[in-house]
Amino acid sequence: MAKFPKYLLSLVFLYAACAGAADKSIVVGQAIDLSGQNGSIGRDYVSGLATYFDSVNAAGGVNGKRIKYLTRDDRGDAAESAKAVNELIEQDKADYLIGGIGGDTVQAVVSSAGFAKSGQVLFAPLASSSKNYGQRVLFWRPSQEQEIRYIFSYFGKLGIKKVGIAYQENSLNRGAYQYVVAELGKRGLSLSGTAKILSLPADTERESKKLAAASPDIVIAVADTISTGLFLKEFRKHAAKTFVAGTSLINLTTLAEMTGPKMLEWTVFSQVVPNPSAAVSVIQNDHMRMMRKYRDESLSSLTLEGFAVGKSLVKAIQMSSVANRGGAQNFFAQKGQIDLGGLTINPGDPDLHLSAYVDIALFRKGGGLLF
Repeated sequence: MAKFPKYLLSLVFLYAACAGAADKSIVVGQAIDLSGQNGSIGRDYVSGLATYFDSVNAAGGVNGKRIKYLTRDDRGDAAESAKAVNELIEQDKADYLIGGIGGDTVQAVVSSAGFAKSGQVLFAPLASSSKNYGQRVLFWRPSQEQEIRYIFSYFGKLGIKKVGIAYQENSLNRGAYQYVVAELGKRGLSLSGTAKILSLPADTERESKKLAAASPDIVIAVADTISTGLFLKEFRKHAAKTFVAGTSLINLTTLAEMTGPKMLEWTVFSQVVPNPSAAVSVIQNDHMRMMRKYRDESLSSLTLEGFAVGKSLVKAIQMSSVANRGGAQNFFAQKGQIDLGGLTINPGDPDLHLSAYVDIALFRKGGGLLF
């Protein structure tokens, strides 16, 4: 993932060459972690969004109006995110809101009085939640359950029979853990054991060693980035060549810094966009070309996801009879798929997840992702 980019040196950024009067711009607001634990995830996501909006403005805007993109740093704090979203609504008069990182952040924003009063839709938060908020939240990425199913399908072709779970106990992970266990039963797989990732390193070491001794074919990590890293550091001492799999919201930059490249070998992660460095589809090519033109950061899955989300939002705005407001709501009434240039979204999805795309990426020997 990218380093902290030059254009994010302040908390609020305007991505319109001419700000103009309010009636001549479409204000898109976002509160997201830019400097906290998931700052590198947030910065890459914002970079992809900003790149797409820059390209649209350079071509004349949307329905004759330029996009003004405002971001606020919530530092990874859910309460701070809700506060920032209220400020975007009340002070900045945001016409559209893009979500931040994590299910707890989504819940905090949706529960806030300002958001409830606004009648807005929280669009494309970086959360793999399966919770349905009705027409208040429209997810872009697939649910965590979809990612888990894909991991099982992928490794099922390799003949896995025994599965271990590395589990960080908290309210956010409990549902995912139960889902993994249920999926094992459906697929006729056996649970080798569960390693609980605990606060004391000695306890995590004991749990990891015990799981390694059970010789699972693969371990599914149901944990955040830090806990996944703590588990890997202990587990790899005893099982250097057992697959460990996680989902796409693991912060791979932080994980690599915690463990080093050697411990990431035999580690795989589901991804919700195609390889950002492969010039295969129209959207992959456009993303590469526009990132080179407007940004100085490296390409990543998150910059491509942000780019695709920006394109999806612009399509929604174009469908609206009035450019300011209403576009995201229009998606709920759409039927059939929309092609983003080799990557499709389905606004009619009953679970309110626009994209169903999932793939697998694994760490190469010595570092780097291979799709």
